[in-house]
Amino acid sequence: MRARALVGWNLRRLRVEKSLSQEALGLLAECEPSYIGRIERGRENSTVETLEALAEVLGVHISAFFVIPKPGSERPATLRRGRKPKTAATRPEEG
Repeated sequence: MRARALVGWNLRRLRVEKSLSQEALGLLAECEPSYIGRIERGRENSTVETLEALAEVLGVHISAFFVIPKPGSERPATLRRGRKPKTAATRPEEG
């Protein structure tokens, strides 16, 4: 796996583990969500500075972007589209 694809694979895996959308991660790391999408697809060469910002938001060491997946591993899943369903704690009280 090429370096850009490896970084993208791990970025997506880590982002989904934290249940962050590309938009939310972009806001927290101060970069464009579309840029995060391009990194995840292996179409963008990210700077070390950007990787450091992303790692900080994700709560990992920058080396986490270079973990080689086990042979046969499936591509990291995506988050479910749309808003999260409201829970009882976030629903307005009926009355």
